[in-house]
Amino acid sequence: MSRQSLPQLVVQVQELLSQIHQHPQYQALEFDCDVTLGDVNQFFNSLKSECEIKGDRTH
Repeated sequence: MSRQSLPQLVVQVQELLSQIHQHPQYQALEFDCDVTLGDVNQFFNSLKSECEIKGDRTH
């Protein structure tokens, strides 16, 4: 298993979230959820920012 930095993993997750959001199957779903993909993306934005503040900028 490769050891990627946390910021690298966050970027990968955000790319996947974008793909999910644009996927026709996702767009066709009709479900009610308290948490949106936007909420999840915002969480990862905050996580990435916190990593950068703490100095974990290894790529």
